[in-house]
Amino acid sequence: MAVLLYDGVQLLDVAGPVDAFTTANKHGGRYVLKTASLTGGAVHTCAGVVLEPDCTVAELPRDIGTLIVPGAPDWRPAILDRSLRQALTELATSARRTAAVCAGAFPLAATGLLNGRRAATHWELAPHLAHRFPKINVDAESIFVRDGAFYTSAGVTSGIDLTLALIEEDLGADAARAVARQLVVFLARPGGQSQFSVRAQVRHPRTPALRALLDHVTANPAVDHTLDSLARYAGVSPRHFTRLFRAETGTSPARFVEQVRLEAACNLLVTGTDSLDTVARHAGFGSPETMRRVFQRELGVTPGAYRARFSTTAASSHQRLASTTP
Repeated sequence: MAVLLYDGVQLLDVAGPVDAFTTANKHGGRYVLKTASLTGGAVHTCAGVVLEPDCTVAELPRDIGTLIVPGAPDWRPAILDRSLRQALTELATSARRTAAVCAGAFPLAATGLLNGRRAATHWELAPHLAHRFPKINVDAESIFVRDGAFYTSAGVTSGIDLTLALIEEDLGADAARAVARQLVVFLARPGGQSQFSVRAQVRHPRTPALRALLDHVTANPAVDHTLDSLARYAGVSPRHFTRLFRAETGTSPARFVEQVRLEAACNLLVTGTDSLDTVARHAGFGSPETMRRVFQRELGVTPGAYRARFSTTAASSHQRLASTTP
C-alpha cells in the first residue's frame, strides 16, 4: 500500500492509517507500506512536522493494493497542482482501491475519478466539495463511504475508522476488532461513529445541583428518571428544572437520559455477553424493542448488529485469518 504525501497534509491523516495497517500485520496482515512524494523530498505537514517519504511517486510499484490520499486543511493548493493531479490520476487508476482521508477527497475529486460517485469529507468542508465539484454526490453525514474502488472518509480521525473497514475487508472482522482494541479506538465511536462521551459532551452546568444530577444519571442509567424525579433530585419544580437544564446544558432532560442509556447499552453490548433483554434492562430501556428503536434511530443499526461489529470478545485462537496482497 502507498501513501501519497504532499505539503500541507494533516499529520493524523497519514499517521492514523499507517499505524492501523502496521498493527494489522500483527494479526494476519501482510501489508507493505510505502510513503511517496512527487520528488521524493520531504514534505511539511500542516502541524509543522516534516515527513521523509520512502521514495518518489515514480518509484512506487505499479501493483498498489491500497492508495491512501491524506487531506490538507488548506485544500486549494492541492487541487491546483497539475503534477499532483496527474500523479494521483495515474496511481488511483492503477491501484486496486483508493482511500481519501478527510480533505483528501479534494485532490482526488480534481482528477475527475469521483464524478458520478458518492463521497464523504469533513462536515465543515462538505459544502465546499459539493460547490467545487458538482458532479459528486457529497455525503456530509457518513464517517466513510465506499463507491466502487473509491473510499472517502470524514474528518481527521475518521481515517482510522476507514482503515479498520479496509482491514476488515481484507482480513475479517476478528482482525479488525483486534487492531481496534490495540489502538484503543473500538469504544470511541459507538455505532454512529461520532466520538463522544455523553456526560462530557453536554455543557458544564454552573449550578452545582445540576452537575450532581448529571453524574447521578450517568452512574445510574437503569433508574426510572422521570421529569418529576429529576426535578426533585435537583431541588426545583419540574417547570423550572426543564428551563434550567436546557439553558445550562444545551439539551433537554429526556434527550440526555436517552443518550446516557444508549451509551451504557453500547458499552454493555461490546464488553459482555448478556442477552439483549438483560442489556436493555441494565441500560434503562426496559425492553429490547425500545432499545432497538433508539439504536435504529440514533445509530442506524440494531443492537445485535452493533454487538457483532464492535464486540470485544477475543477472537478464537483457531480462527484462520486471511492474508492480503499489499
